[in-house]
Amino acid sequence: MDGKNNFPPIEEALREPEGLLAFGGDLEVETLIKAYALGIFPWFSAKEPILWWSPNPRMVLFPEKFHRSRSFKRAMKKTDYQVYFDRDFKAVINACAQTRKNELGTWITKEMKQAYIKLHKNGQAHCLEIDIDGKLAGGIYGVALGNIFYGESMFSLQTNGSKFALFELCQYLIKNNYQILDCQAHSDHLQSLGAELIPIREFKKYLPHISV
Repeated sequence: MDGKNNFPPIEEALREPEGLLAFGGDLEVETLIKAYALGIFPWFSAKEPILWWSPNPRMVLFPEKFHRSRSFKRAMKKTDYQVYFDRDFKAVINACAQTRKNELGTWITKEMKQAYIKLHKNGQAHCLEIDIDGKLAGGIYGVALGNIFYGESMFSLQTNGSKFALFELCQYLIKNNYQILDCQAHSDHLQSLGAELIPIREFKKYLPHISV
């Protein structure tokens, strides 16, 4: 990135490591909005510089294509869960950071948490929470711009907690005319739920037309 936080074209992202586009800059609200509007997101570990990514192909989930397996359909019928939107953003991002720390190490550093909490207060970052038997069971947070919801991270504290969250987020996106849920990078788990890889040139068609 240059001194004015201008990003290079996403077509210039590296193939190895896949999607790495730039480094440096900051995590101010204006910078994050500019990045997401261009199809770019930050991902880095503590003690690293800020790294900016735009993988090609891009993993996305068209909300209407969410796949419910037979076992998940049965779980939905048997489970009495409640859905909350933007109830406690800080709790969701903290839960995402903690579960990642326990399982795979966390990229949701203190700096990242502070940045997305600011983005939430500014109206661009949102979360969805699932309660089962009155206890937080799962959730997801991300960034909403234009007709895209850019999924950042999700967590599960009870069986199927994150699946319920992703399913309900897709229902919310359909009702509110969002076209696409950006899942960023490929994972077998997301693919099993209906996500797919599309070329970056196709992904660019969904990017919001806002001044950056």
